[in-house]
Amino acid sequence: MTRAVPLLLVVDDDPAIRRTLAETLEGEGYEARAAATGGEAFACFESAAPDLVITDLAMPRGDGFALIADIRRRDRTPIIVLSVRGEEEDKVRALDLGADDYVTKPFSLTELLARIRAQLRRSGSSAVFNFPGLTLDIERRRVTQDGREVRLTPTEFAILELLASNAGRPVTIRQIMNRVWRGGVVAPDTVRVHVGSLRRKLEPDPASPRYIGTEPWVGYRFLPDPLA
Repeated sequence: MTRAVPLLLVVDDDPAIRRTLAETLEGEGYEARAAATGGEAFACFESAAPDLVITDLAMPRGDGFALIADIRRRDRTPIIVLSVRGEEEDKVRALDLGADDYVTKPFSLTELLARIRAQLRRSGSSAVFNFPGLTLDIERRRVTQDGREVRLTPTEFAILELLASNAGRPVTIRQIMNRVWRGGVVAPDTVRVHVGSLRRKLEPDPASPRYIGTEPWVGYRFLPDPLA
């Protein structure tokens, strides 16, 4: 399924882990759904068709091993196991059932996010965003507008990628700070300066935005809908 925003399913019986992961993923520009059991997760998988699944192994009413097997009978959706079980036999069993990666708790959020991006790249999810008059190629870090390449700084590209991946939805200044500056110390005015520079490079008429609208008191919204 092609989406402007990749949908990730988080499966864990620990509510704190579910909440932390879902909030982190949404802060990174993804859409996140959560499930507490294997049975609930598979029902969500069938109805929502997520782009990637992150699952624990030890859960009530259908463990992670059963969930991996059920998903693999239906689809090749990337699966990352996130488990306290670090024994080799558990890793081998999960991978043999069809898991694509295995991360042991406690884990680094930075590493997990890198593994998520790698799996999405391999599966072809969110590699290119196409909008009317604008193409954003994530892999090549290339932006093309009406047939011409637009040169962006790394910071401008990161902001555009976040806004485009959330097309139609408001993105707060705090979300931009967390995603682009990775939680580093930065003032909201710094974000506004970079967005202003990005607009000057993209907008034919800054007074009538075609791509980046302002959400008063909140942040910004990428305006055009993605092309099918």
